[in-house]
Amino acid sequence: MPQLLRVQCFNVSQDGFGTGEGQSLERPFGHADPTPLFSWRAATASFVYRTEPGGTRGLDDYLTRDAECNIGAEIMGRNKFGPQRGPWKDHEWQGWWGDNPPFHTPVFVLTHHERPSFTLADTTFHFLDASPTEALARAKQAAAGRDVRLGGGVATIREFIEADLVDTMHIAVAPVDLDRGERLWDSPTELLDRFHLESVPSPSGITHLLFWRR
Repeated sequence: MPQLLRVQCFNVSQDGFGTGEGQSLERPFGHADPTPLFSWRAATASFVYRTEPGGTRGLDDYLTRDAECNIGAEIMGRNKFGPQRGPWKDHEWQGWWGDNPPFHTPVFVLTHHERPSFTLADTTFHFLDASPTEALARAKQAAAGRDVRLGGGVATIREFIEADLVDTMHIAVAPVDLDRGERLWDSPTELLDRFHLESVPSPSGITHLLFWRR
């Protein structure tokens, strides 16, 4: 089976924004309240941070579980890793996720300012100044035959789409407008030259857009 590059459970507003304006340490999504974007996933039985029994089943839960299926490595942009810009002033910042990040695989962070790799629990973060093609080659090697997840943010996903490297995408569209920030698209139909598209509404109010390479 070929190794795929997959975007999984990536959330956008109905006006196409994946994050708001003005990211900071206190506000990872800038001016945007992340709750309307992510609450569908947090409500599922399979949500990675669920600490009590319960949660919803059905379509939302299936797609939450699928996000972890057969993933051997992740690629993300620096803005998903943290709010810093420019050269690293120190190496104390180790991401938004605490001592046990939810990835459980090698993670390749794209940055023009490299820093040494480090490991938290079973996740090792590597920092690459590399093109999308080079980064994907590194991630596929580390994934040892499994797929690679492209975790975001928006600019990183757009860069890999433009390089024609993305095989499948699941984008969850929330019924909320952000008005400004980082925009994935004006309309998902912009991608129909590269992908097939199926739109699947959920009882949670989310619309799941499923893309696969033509």
